[in-house]
Amino acid sequence: MKIGYIVFEGITWLDFIGVYDPISRLKSLNYIPDLSWDICSYTDEVSDNFGLKIQPTKICETLENYDAIIIPGGFGTRSLQFNNEFIEWIKTSKDVKHKISICTGSLILGASGFLKDRKATTNYQEYETLKPYCKEVIKDRIVEDNDIISSGAVSASIDLGLYLCNKWAGEEAKNKIKKQMDYNCNQ
Repeated sequence: MKIGYIVFEGITWLDFIGVYDPISRLKSLNYIPDLSWDICSYTDEVSDNFGLKIQPTKICETLENYDAIIIPGGFGTRSLQFNNEFIEWIKTSKDVKHKISICTGSLILGASGFLKDRKATTNYQEYETLKPYCKEVIKDRIVEDNDIISSGAVSASIDLGLYLCNKWAGEEAKNKIKKQMDYNCNQ
């Protein structure tokens, strides 16, 4: 299984790290030994609003060869949803099996046309912004509709990571990873 994590200028790093940590444990604990990932960006450097930078591993390369793409949120999504070149790049993932978002990453999925006739969620402050992109905005922590999985605000990223562990490797894997993380939640 190969994952493309999408990063961008103005990202919220906890959205990314919260989902990345439990998923990476699927590999280290040998639940999905062939699991691999790339940190994908449309630009050669990305940082959050406070200046923390991460170097992407893939820049402006097609997203078509992944089994899943995961798009975190952050203030950068508010302008990127209107950036035609960025959205065209995201659209290269149209045939990817799982399109996943955290927080306002759903605005990027929506602007790419992936939420048409779908249910989705986002940060509670952006429900109205998401409405034109999808069939229905659901105010749940995690919403799955066919090949789209979206989650709420930043704290939902760990819950989403555990949800994906369960989906891809089963409840035993999820519970072991949750225990390793000493994480108490309902997922």
